[in-house]
Amino acid sequence: MLKAGPIWALGAMSGTSLDGVDAAVLQTDGHAILGFGGSGYRAYSDAERAVLTAALGAWPGDPRTGPAAEVVENAHGALLSGFQADLIGFHGQTLAHDPGGRGTHQVGDGALLAEALGVPVVWDFRSSDVDMGGQGAPLAPFFHFACAKWMGATAPLAFLNLGGVGNLTWVDPTRARPEDPGALLAFDTGPANAPINDLMQDRMGQPFDRDGALAAEGQVADSALELFLMDTFFSRMPPKSLDRNGFPDMIDLVRELEDADAAATLTAMAAAAVMQGMQHCPAPPERVLVTGGGRRNPVMMQMLAAGLDCPVDPVEAAGLDGDMLEAQAFAYLAVRVSRGLPTSAPGTTGVGAPVGGGQISRPQSGVQGRLAD
Repeated sequence: MLKAGPIWALGAMSGTSLDGVDAAVLQTDGHAILGFGGSGYRAYSDAERAVLTAALGAWPGDPRTGPAAEVVENAHGALLSGFQADLIGFHGQTLAHDPGGRGTHQVGDGALLAEALGVPVVWDFRSSDVDMGGQGAPLAPFFHFACAKWMGATAPLAFLNLGGVGNLTWVDPTRARPEDPGALLAFDTGPANAPINDLMQDRMGQPFDRDGALAAEGQVADSALELFLMDTFFSRMPPKSLDRNGFPDMIDLVRELEDADAAATLTAMAAAAVMQGMQHCPAPPERVLVTGGGRRNPVMMQMLAAGLDCPVDPVEAAGLDGDMLEAQAFAYLAVRVSRGLPTSAPGTTGVGAPVGGGQISRPQSGVQGRLAD
């Protein structure tokens, strides 16, 4: 049994950008952030990334899922074995996401990791939400609410995660709990880094546009941008979520453009999607704090600053770690699952009522690691 009160939890996240695994330790009682611990990163090799890329879109039973799961489990096991914690939150790797259709599919067996690491593992965070009619994403908003409280925020603010897909969390920090009506509104804004990464890999043999250098050399093709913004996704009311490859025509819209112009246009599309999404916020946020790889792209950040009516800063400006916020979120959510607390609500995923996701796997050996208090 886990001890009552605050515990040290280790969260792990492998996002849709397919760059690697983030891991971070957090101290929490499932409500407040009480301390930040160590963190680490394990990049996927080119061969591992190729296996994962080939499996994108695969559902259970597809022969591509086995090799992908093996890559995910081995990478997580190698990274997480270097930490000690009372509990692990393991997201796994999303291969397919179709809420309202086939559901959501993350590979990686938490029970295998629990046995290998000797620590209870919370995993399969999204299925319960989808089963109850929710989008199953985004799940970080409850942690964003805790971050706003930790910061001492008193006015509405927004967290913008620019990973493979962009997602926005609007927070009212005056509310008592994240599940309270009006405390949160969260949704995917649209594609973010994934199409840019795909373009860079296909044309330049590089995994991403480092520092937005290629986009900075190009010109935005306004006609392609306008066609992109005509997609019906942007007119749908939130909450709403998106699969990594939910905009398959994006690359076609820039196919005839020179490399730099294509990169600039895809970057503008990601920023414009955020601007469209901001119109859904219940009240203007006092500031937007950006997390994920997109905050390291100066071109992306300049476009957002020019298009939004409030300060746009990396989350580091608020004392948070933008590289590890998602991993910290799953540490936080793991503790909430272990305490029977909800992890999503109508305002974050569109689920009918607050619901706790995830299942807990405990090592059969009963051996547990822990961090020193």
